[in-house]
Amino acid sequence: SIFSMTSLSIKEMIDAGVHFGHRSKYWNPKMEPYIYTTHKKLHIINLEKSSEHFNQAAKYIKSLIANNGKIMFIGTKRAATDIVKKYSDLTSMPYVNNRWLGGLLTNFNTIKKSISKLEDLRTKLKNQKIYNLSKKQVIDLKRNIERLEKNLLGVQNLSKLPDALFVIDTRYERIAIQEANKLNIPVIALVDSNNSFEGVDYMIPANDDAMSSIDLFLKTVSNIILESKPKKLSNSEADNDQKKSIKAKKVLKTTEVKKVTKVSSSKEKKQKVTEDQAK
Repeated sequence: SIFSMTSLSIKEMIDAGVHFGHRSKYWNPKMEPYIYTTHKKLHIINLEKSSEHFNQAAKYIKSLIANNGKIMFIGTKRAATDIVKKYSDLTSMPYVNNRWLGGLLTNFNTIKKSISKLEDLRTKLKNQKIYNLSKKQVIDLKRNIERLEKNLLGVQNLSKLPDALFVIDTRYERIAIQEANKLNIPVIALVDSNNSFEGVDYMIPANDDAMSSIDLFLKTVSNIILESKPKKLSNSEADNDQKKSIKAKKVLKTTEVKKVTKVSSSKEKKQKVTEDQAK
């Protein structure tokens, strides 16, 4: 598109149906400032506000990622699950797209135990011959792995709590938001006209039901993440850098040696005398 990959134009938002809210009788009155009008009994979200709020969230995401932060994508409703997985995989960010495990954040140590249990089971499966497993045992093992993976696949590489959450549908994911609030983890969320933005630090008024709308936001956020990540050196660059630093060290050493020989203080002279005596 002609638009920047990391910002959103009103046109892109209209094309994705971001402006379609819910039927006007199902609405959260707190969302009134973000509603532009009612059209055919549907609330129309004010995209100027969406754009403004998205830019604030984007700024926050940029600084977070530049400092090696991790954002957890959360979307467990049907319209969101595949999209969440796709962009989490793309950005190597943790995600939850099946169901929220109560205590995932507030009881993180227990979750970590489940993750290491999953790793143990995978190792066992890999080495089934060594363990001399029967066919039935292998089937049971696979079933256990699958069951654990269903809920843990998105968080299996998480060694510590995420630095922020990106939530799709605040009503659906209210437990996740409550846990994040308890731990002071900032929450960024798409908030539709029928939902509450309570407990959300960066709310983006937007359609949270249409796949096109969810995809547009996650795609743009992913581009921001990929552009803001501290650049990893490729192997050859790293090697070159290492060679350079070795060279630099050598240069430093020779200049230090020169300096030392120049500044032959009485202390060094004394040292030399004792060394000579020792010899």
